[in-house]
Amino acid sequence: MRLPAPLARLAADRRRLVELFVLSNLAFLVLDVWIAHSVNAFRHPLEWLPVVFAAAGSAVLAVAVAAGWRRRGALWRWLGHAVGWAAIAVGVGGLLLHLEGRFFQQTTLEGLVYSAPFAAPLAFAGLGFLLLADRMLPPGDASWGRWVLFFALGGFVGNFALSLADHAQNGFFFAREWISVAAAALAVGFLAVAVAKRRPNRALVAGCWWVLAAQVLVGLLGFAWHLAAAFEGPAESLATNALYGAPLFAPLLFADLAVLAALGLWEVGVEDTATIRGGAANEEAR
Repeated sequence: MRLPAPLARLAADRRRLVELFVLSNLAFLVLDVWIAHSVNAFRHPLEWLPVVFAAAGSAVLAVAVAAGWRRRGALWRWLGHAVGWAAIAVGVGGLLLHLEGRFFQQTTLEGLVYSAPFAAPLAFAGLGFLLLADRMLPPGDASWGRWVLFFALGGFVGNFALSLADHAQNGFFFAREWISVAAAALAVGFLAVAVAKRRPNRALVAGCWWVLAAQVLVGLLGFAWHLAAAFEGPAESLATNALYGAPLFAPLLFADLAVLAALGLWEVGVEDTATIRGGAANEEAR
């Protein structure tokens, strides 16, 4: 079945898909950060800043994406740069504020597990850098796909640390809680090799595709288990269990990062195919 022409053009434009990825993730951070900071009822006024920025930044970025579709390059470029740099500032600022948490006051393993996740605000910085890279690299740049893979790799490194710390809070009470840790470690290993190799071979690219498919499965299973835990929680209210229990949307980060990595791997796979065809053509010419 053929896609309609506009959808077919969108599917082939990986740069535009990355922008939509950044836009959707920034918009989702409104809910995600609101839930995280609601646990302590926004005790510090600065905790509202990432929520407000995520809402305003996604609105501005939506205008920039629409401007790009209408071929208004200057508006697309300047609005995108503004959102990208602001996201980096919010992410780094949040990291510094989280560094004042319990772990960095006590420097104990218990403090690391139960303090505010100091790496979580870097989600903003990662989205900002991804957006800037998408705009700064010229069309046709062979390194674009590898940069996208690099940012996905960074996300999986953070996901590994968060999965380990979050599940350590209950001492890995369920054996299945190790699945997310193992899956994140597997993704880090494969993507690190794909980023490091200048020309990934077909076997490595195929292996990466299978690993990314596994990440989607792990994310969906984790979401189902976290949702079941919210229904079975000690409180009568589902919202209360979801707020103070297992983070409901956290497992979906596996699927989210898999989508980003797939966009980069798609580009790298195209480059690899073009390289192979070019080499074969040169051999025939000789």
